[in-house]
Amino acid sequence: MINKRDKEALVEMIIAQLTSELTQAIKAANVAHADAVDDQSVAETQYDTLAIEAGYLAEGQSKRALEFQQAIAAYEDLSLSDFNENTQVDLTSLVQLSADVNDNHYFFIAPAAGGFRCQLKQNQIFLNITVITPSSPMALALIGKQQDDDIEVMLGNNKLTDYIAKVY
Repeated sequence: MINKRDKEALVEMIIAQLTSELTQAIKAANVAHADAVDDQSVAETQYDTLAIEAGYLAEGQSKRALEFQQAIAAYEDLSLSDFNENTQVDLTSLVQLSADVNDNHYFFIAPAAGGFRCQLKQNQIFLNITVITPSSPMALALIGKQQDDDIEVMLGNNKLTDYIAKVY
């Protein structure tokens, strides 16, 4: 059975990954900013746009770093809840669909970092976890449902019909 400690370990893994990506984004922003103001980037002709391009890249990387900072803050402020077969799926739910039982796959509904995948070791079993945000099609199909409820979701051109096997 998955408990709050397992979710805390999961959140720590997500924060560690986001922190690593934040560090990379900051480095990339600093390099792009340095390139934008470098003497070698000064335009020699009207068609020489190296400094402009580096400036746009620096701005984009800075925005990306800010998004990582906001995601980390959201996880640090996250209040983890326990769920069971009688509670509705919501933020911080760990949900398993019936088709995913053999693969030990779960969806973790979280405020940010949608698409992040990891493995969480519980006893001698690895749980395969995919983070989804509340605005994702899968989360929209799950939120408000309970264990044993049917779900239907469009994933691209494919329609997925399944039921909720477990909610933690």
